[in-house]
Amino acid sequence: MPPKKKLRKIVAPPDFKGFKPYGTTKESIDSIDLFYEEYEAIKLADYKLMTHLEASKLMGISRATFARIYETGRRKIAKALVETLQIKTVFGNVALDKSWYLCNNCEAKFTIPKTINNHICPMCTSTNFETTTNLNS
Repeated sequence: MPPKKKLRKIVAPPDFKGFKPYGTTKESIDSIDLFYEEYEAIKLADYKLMTHLEASKLMGISRATFARIYETGRRKIAKALVETLQIKTVFGNVALDKSWYLCNNCEAKFTIPKTINNHICPMCTSTNFETTTNLNS
C-alpha cells in the first residue's frame, strides 16, 4: 500500500475556474484538469522565477516531488494548447497557507481582505459561505 500523499501547501488558488480556446473549429471541446498544486508549481517556477528548491520549500514538499508536479502541470498545459482543449482548475491534494472561504452556492474558494465590509463570493456574489483551512474540507 503506497503511503498517503502529503498535502501540498499553496498560497492562493487560481483566480479562475478554467480557460477555453477561442476561435476553434472543433465542435466538442474536451478538457484537461489542472490541479491547484500544478498551477502553484507553474506560478512559482515560471511566473515568480523561483528555483525548484525555493518553491518546494514554500509548498512544504521535496524538490523531487515539486519537479514531478511542475512537469505534469506543464505537460497538461502544452497538451491543452496543441489539442485545443479547455483547462479546468480542480482542488487536488492541497492545504491553504491561511484561512480561506468556501462558497456553499458555487463552491469557489477565496480569501476576503479584512478591510472589506461587504463579504460576498467573488464568483457568484452569494453571502452563503464558510471558513476553511484546507481545500479538501
